[in-house]
Amino acid sequence: MRVIAILADSFRYDHLGANGNDWIRTPNLDALAAQAVRFSRFYVEGLPTLPARQAYFTGRYTLPFRFWQSPEPNDPLLAEHLWDQGCATALVTDTYHMHKPGMTFGRGFDHVQFIRGQEYDPWLGDASLPIDDERLHRYRGNPEIDELWRPRFRQYLRNIQVRQTERDWFAPQVVEAAIAWLERNQDRPDLFLWVDLFDPHEPWDPPAPFDTLYDPDYRGQVLIDPIPGSVGGYLTPEEVQHVAALYAGEVSFVDKWIGVLLEAIKALDMWDDTLLVFTSDHGEPLGERQVVRKACPWPYDEMSRVPLLMKLPDGERAGTVVDAFAQSPDLAPTICDVLGAPPLPGAHGHSLLPLARRQVDCIRDAALSGWHGSSWSLRDDEWSLYLWLDDYPARSWDAVQPGTRALYRLQDDPGEKGDVAELHPGVADRLELQLRRWIASLSWE
Repeated sequence: MRVIAILADSFRYDHLGANGNDWIRTPNLDALAAQAVRFSRFYVEGLPTLPARQAYFTGRYTLPFRFWQSPEPNDPLLAEHLWDQGCATALVTDTYHMHKPGMTFGRGFDHVQFIRGQEYDPWLGDASLPIDDERLHRYRGNPEIDELWRPRFRQYLRNIQVRQTERDWFAPQVVEAAIAWLERNQDRPDLFLWVDLFDPHEPWDPPAPFDTLYDPDYRGQVLIDPIPGSVGGYLTPEEVQHVAALYAGEVSFVDKWIGVLLEAIKALDMWDDTLLVFTSDHGEPLGERQVVRKACPWPYDEMSRVPLLMKLPDGERAGTVVDAFAQSPDLAPTICDVLGAPPLPGAHGHSLLPLARRQVDCIRDAALSGWHGSSWSLRDDEWSLYLWLDDYPARSWDAVQPGTRALYRLQDDPGEKGDVAELHPGVADRLELQLRRWIASLSWE
């Protein structure tokens, strides 16, 4: 049996056609969804980038224990666990946070290939290269904030000066490297490949025609990397729409190259006997709540719910939908289950195969999400509750206050806009107790 997992960073649940989006083009992922089991309530528990990957690689809830750090030496990691079972393993990624000094996310993989230059990766260091950072970027006029972001954006502009054709963008490089590894290992009956695409994460600068696909009439300043924060006094409504359109272009661009990978898997005769997974690590605020990018540690639905498609071997349960709650720590146990490997030691998650096969109706009655040390949330069939912890880093423009809570009735308010905690204190108390007990029940040993 083979497992190929594709993670596209910052891919919003509601930006996939198969999930109901009617204006963004994702034909390749939609075709995959038609042959897969699609999970409609899949939530990442620990946000953002690195905590999510720790949950994927360990099968554990990270929220009470870990934030922005490397796996520790004694952590049982999925790739290492599968390697011990004789499985060929590979990681191909342009997510540079995974290879920064001290990071060990590649541990256990036979083959690790990092595509350099994404986001603010210090890859091309020639400071003499001319940089026009004001053309594609806007600073906020706050010296402290601007000086934090200026070298980062300039580094990105240096990194991308080597581009000549579409294949020089990062997603194509990752896909072509992944295909090359599959070609070298196509005779292996047991393999695990993790393809980790940083796109559609910002900076949002897809090549033509994707750069103008969703706002062809826009004539303002192109802003590929707005500084995270409030849009008030920073971006006009037209510019917010433009930024969202650039993000949508990135989504369609990523879909195109995932399609290239899927076609290669078919051409290599790996399609039928492979568990193929597509998911993400978190969503992306695009003007909701008057915020752009991950400016606040908010686990609202647009941030914590992500796509999950699982194409089972031999097309089992193709085109079906699972509406039960599933979470990021469930992926590693699922992969072990499919490969017939022993359970991953210490995993909190559960295999999703029984859900996918309709052998059970649910594996949990709620989903947990949040940011370590800042926010916890719980959502069930009817309600979502948010606890803003005492160490929540409130900003001057942030309506959220440390040490408070918010409650939303999802049937009436799926966008989580109207806090009703004061109207339903009994419900808020019940959910808070459930949430705190869940957190307290977890351990990391």
